[in-house]
Amino acid sequence: MTDILTRWKRRAGLSCLVAGMITLAGPAAAGETTYDPLEGFNRAMFAVNEGLDTVAIKPIAQAYDFVVPLPAKAGVGDFFGNIADVRNVLNNALQGKLAEAGSDLGRLLINSTVGIFGLFDVASELGLEKHDEDFGQTLAVWGWDSSNFLFWPLIGPRTVRDTGGWIVDVYTDPTWYTLNKSVATRNSLVALRYVDVRASLLPSDKVVEEAALDKYAYVRDAYLQRRRNQIFDGSPPRLQDVLD
Repeated sequence: MTDILTRWKRRAGLSCLVAGMITLAGPAAAGETTYDPLEGFNRAMFAVNEGLDTVAIKPIAQAYDFVVPLPAKAGVGDFFGNIADVRNVLNNALQGKLAEAGSDLGRLLINSTVGIFGLFDVASELGLEKHDEDFGQTLAVWGWDSSNFLFWPLIGPRTVRDTGGWIVDVYTDPTWYTLNKSVATRNSLVALRYVDVRASLLPSDKVVEEAALDKYAYVRDAYLQRRRNQIFDGSPPRLQDVLD
């Protein structure tokens, strides 16, 4: 039970981190360029997403969070986190970060076997750090560093670059292939993943509502700031350094 609580606190901590970044996004992004020439379209899509979230998605996530026991939620998060390590291996390798790719491969092998198909994150207990890489970050490392912001219903905030990267990530997701003979099971897993992610973000909702005078702008700026942080592995260059 202690390990389960630790893993769940780690997920809750990530949600709080996102919330904190959203709170700080306005002033932090004031001196940075915001690529949002499609703001009219994006705000319309944001409104559509808010409606869908209010009517259906958030209530389902709240019901899931209330009904599903903590050990089961931790297991679901670990299971999908293990699947994401396939993406991490590929993108770390494509970015030339071979040590990280090897570590992610080790995580995948350990958690898929000893961790019972990823239901338990044994690799983290053994000291193998989990990474978070996707093809959008890979494109940025390859040189596509600036991209216009986009907001999609259900998918959420992206950029043009990250939208293309997301499509590649979907096609390299084992979920779509390992269960392709059972469409209903595959779709159920995809829906479960989406609900689980939305449930993990419930703690940040209140922060956004209270902190944001313009919710769309805060979500946009927080996303762009977080993506910049991810692309540079937590150590983005200062804006002045870039200008110099």
